[in-house]
Amino acid sequence: MKICVALFSLACACGAANLTGRWVASETLSNGQKRETTVALIDEEGSLKGFVAVRNPMLIVAGHVNGDNLSFTILRESSGVETRVDCTATVNGNELKVTIPNDNNRPPTVLTVTRVSTEKPAMPAPKIALSNDFPAVKYNGLAKTPPMGWNSWNKFHRNIDDKAVRGIADAMVSTGMRDAGYVYVNIDDTWEGQRDANGVLQSNEKFPDMKALVDYVHSKGLKIGIYSSPGPKTCAGYEGSFGHEEQDAKTWAAWGFDYLKYDWCSASQVYDVKSLPAVYAKMGEALLKSGRPIVYSLCQYGWQDVGEWAAKAGGNLWRTTGDISDRWQSMMHIGFELQQGRAGYATPGHWNDPDMLEIGNGGMTDEEYRTHMSLWCLLSAPLLAGNDLRDMRKEILDILINREVIAVDQDPKGVQGVRVAKDGDREVWAKPLRDGSQAVGLFNLGKEPAVVTANFSDLKLTGSHSVRDLWAHVEKGRMKEKFEATVPPHGVVMVKIAK
Repeated sequence: MKICVALFSLACACGAANLTGRWVASETLSNGQKRETTVALIDEEGSLKGFVAVRNPMLIVAGHVNGDNLSFTILRESSGVETRVDCTATVNGNELKVTIPNDNNRPPTVLTVTRVSTEKPAMPAPKIALSNDFPAVKYNGLAKTPPMGWNSWNKFHRNIDDKAVRGIADAMVSTGMRDAGYVYVNIDDTWEGQRDANGVLQSNEKFPDMKALVDYVHSKGLKIGIYSSPGPKTCAGYEGSFGHEEQDAKTWAAWGFDYLKYDWCSASQVYDVKSLPAVYAKMGEALLKSGRPIVYSLCQYGWQDVGEWAAKAGGNLWRTTGDISDRWQSMMHIGFELQQGRAGYATPGHWNDPDMLEIGNGGMTDEEYRTHMSLWCLLSAPLLAGNDLRDMRKEILDILINREVIAVDQDPKGVQGVRVAKDGDREVWAKPLRDGSQAVGLFNLGKEPAVVTANFSDLKLTGSHSVRDLWAHVEKGRMKEKFEATVPPHGVVMVKIAK
C-alpha cells in the first residue's frame, strides 16, 4: 500500500470557528444522473475526523486544526488499493473549495461545496472485512468457449426497457447474429425497482413483467442476462444485492436468467476492498445454489490481480480493465497494451474480458472496427456486441458475423493469443488453434499504410505453410519463412496459417 503524508489545509475566514457539519454540492451529469458531493467534518476542540464523499466515502483518519488551517489524512481507494493523499482547501464563509490530487499526472479534482448543516454528521459504518481464504467455488460447467451475445450499456445506457430488449432479440434472429453464435441478450443497469416486504427485488416500470420478457427471449432460441452489484447500489444508483445475495440469485433463477454481470460499484462503501475476491465468491456460491445454470461475469476492473483468483470465486469471465469507450485510443490501449501477461489465466470455462464491443456505435472507422473484432477474437475474449442491432449498416453486420474470424475466438482449444512481434506501430499477434494451425493478426497501429511481416520463426514454424485471409475469404497460397501484407492505417490483415 502506498503511504503518503496528507495535509488538508483550510484558510478559514472565521478564524478558529468550529467547522463541524456537512458541506454539500449537487450536480447533474451528462447522462442525466444526479450526483452529490459531501465533505463531512467533526471538529472536536481542534481534533478532526469525518469523510469526503465524491462517489464513495474517503475517511479522514487523523487531523487537527492549527489556527485558520486544518490538516488531516484521507484514505482513498484507487485501483483496488487504499492510498493516502495530500489535499488542500480554502473556505470563504459558507463555501469550501477542496483540491484533491490525482495519480498519473492527471489534473486534480476540485470540489466546491456549501455548508448546509452545523450538526455533527454520522460517520460511515466500519467496512466489512472478509477472509479471502475461502473454499473454491465449484465450476458451473458453463462458457466452455467465450460467451457471445449483446449488452445494452454501450448504446442505450439508462434508456433500456422491455420493448428495446424484445426488439434486440428479434434483430439477433433476423440479422443472422444468433446463427453466427451470438446468443446472450444482456440487460445492464437501471432495470431494478424496489424490494417488497419480504426483501424480494422487483423490476421497475421499464420492465413490467420480467418473467414474460425472459420467456420471449427464450422463445427466439436465445438466452438472457441481467446485472447487479455486490454493493447497496448499482453504478447508476439502483438497488444492489448487498445483504440479499442468495435471495437475488433465486429471483433471477426463477425468472429464468442465464447470465449475471456483477459490477463492484458501491461495494467499496461497505466492504474493505481487500475482501474483493471473497465478496465475488459469495455470489458465486449463491448462483450455484439458485437451481439454474447462470454464467457469472465479474466486473471489477482488473483489480487485485483478478486472474489469480477469479476462477476460484466462480467466475466464468472477469474484466481486466476499466470501461471501454468508442474511440480508437481507448480500444487500442485496452486491447494492445493492457492484455499483456494475462494469457495464462484463460482456459475453457474461464476467460479474460477486455470489455464489450463498440463495433457500430460510430466513434471509429470500419477499418478500426475490424481491428477491434480481430484482436478480441485473437484474445479469446467474450464477444458482446454493444450497438443497436435493429438499425445497423451491412458493413457493420459483416464485421460482427464473419464466421471465419468468430471461429478463431470460439476455437475449442481455448488458448488466448499473444503478441509475438512488434516493430514500432506494426504488431503481430498469434493464437494456436485445436487443428494445429495458427490464427495470426498483422496490425498496423500507425496513421499511414505499412508492410507488416509475420516471420514463421516468431510463430515457431519451419518450412512452407498454406495461408488463408480470414477477412477477404481467399487462399493466399503456400508461403516459406514469412507472410507479409500491406496493412491500411489502424487496420489489420488476419490469416490462418496451416501446417
